[in-house]
Order: sequence, then structure tokens, then C-alpha cells
Amino acid sequence: MRSTVSGYARLSKVHKFSAAGVAAAASAAVALAVVPAHAADSASVKPVAWSAEAFGQTQDAELAQHVDAAAAQAKVAAKAAVKAGADAAAKAKTDAEAKAKADRERASRSEARKPMKPAAKPAAKPAAKPAAPAKKAYADNLDGWIKESLDILHAKGVPASYEGIKRNVMRESTGNPRAINDWDVNAVNGVPSKGLLQIIDPTFKAYHVEGTSWDIYDPVANITASCNYAADKYGSMDNVNSAY
Repeated sequence: MRSTVSGYARLSKVHKFSAAGVAAAASAAVALAVVPAHAADSASVKPVAWSAEAFGQTQDAELAQHVDAAAAQAKVAAKAAVKAGADAAAKAKTDAEAKAKADRERASRSEARKPMKPAAKPAAKPAAKPAAPAKKAYADNLDGWIKESLDILHAKGVPASYEGIKRNVMRESTGNPRAINDWDVNAVNGVPSKGLLQIIDPTFKAYHVEGTSWDIYDPVANITASCNYAADKYGSMDNVNSAY
């Protein structure tokens, strides 16, 4: 009895269902056995073909059908999801392209409505400056110094002549631009006469002609300052014939 129970416990669920079916069939057979003979004759009862193995196979086939149907449904759902994603991506791309196109067209229309700017006028070329006159060259000697001094004096409106300047230069310094008198009254007073026309420092500074050197020994500066002083005091260097 124990071996029988143990064997039953090891049966699978399908086998248990099969055993239950066998038991039910046995009960049905017993019931039919006690039916009166005339009842058996009057009722056309066909025996049912059934076995535990056939029942188990039927259950397995139905389970397999359910599994296959679920897998098929999952596969269809997966394909639908992939297609839905692809469709959404394609729609998003199409929408983006349409928006970009609309933006370009809107920008183009806006640009077309802007008033056109007048063409910029070419910049006027600055008027060419007149070429500076070439600087006049003078000889670096008494003749050149007198001629340069005369040009400066005449430009300033100071009267003088070549002959008057040269005559006084030769009397005062014999043409030496570095000449200095260290014995007359001016020298005694501490302000000796200097240069070609022997002018003292205070007079040179007072009658200095703009555009010339501030060096009292510079020949042109000495001549122009002396002539400017003589013009103020005597009317012109031409009128000076002695110490002045």
C-alpha cells in the first residue's frame, strides 16, 4: 500500500488527471452494468474511447498552442512598436524639414521687403597737396650767408641790400663769424660784441628773426638780427657806415 501511494505521488499533473479520468470511466461502467437490460436495449449507448495517454497529449497540444499564440502576438506587437517608432521618426524629420523650409521662405520674404540701400558713393580722393618748393641751396660762405639772410629779411619786410650788408660785415669782423670784441665798452660791461656784424647778446635776443638759429655765432642769425636792429634804429643797414 505504501509503494502504491509513493508511486502516485510521483505522477505528473497530467498523469494525475489521466488517473482521475480512468476512475471516472470505471464508475461509469459500473453504473451501466446495473442498468436494466431493457433500458440498455432501448438506449443506443456507444462506448467512449479514452485513455490517459491520449488525454495527456491533448493537454500538451493545447498548452503548446497557447504558447505559440502568445509568442506570435508578442512578435506582432514588437513589429508594430518598431514600425510606430520608425513612423514617428520619419514624421519628426518631415516636420523639421518643413519647418526649416518655411523659416527660409519667411526670411527670404522679409529680406525682399527691406528697402534697398543706396549704393555707397566712392570716397572722394583728397586733393593732392601742392609739392613743397625745393629748398633753395646757398653756399656755405659769406656770399651764401648774405643771400640767404636777404631772402629771409625781404620775406619779413625788413629792408636791406647785399652791398650794405657786406660793407658793414667787412668793417666789423672782416667776414669771421666767430669774431668777438673783448676790449670796447661793451666788453668792459660784460656784454662783448660777437659775430659777423658784432651784435651784443641782449640786442640779438631782442631783434632775433623767427625761423633762424638762436646761436649768436650762426652767420644767418647774426646778419638778420643785426639788420632788423639797424632797420629799427636807422631805417636800414644801408644807412650804417660806422659803429652802431
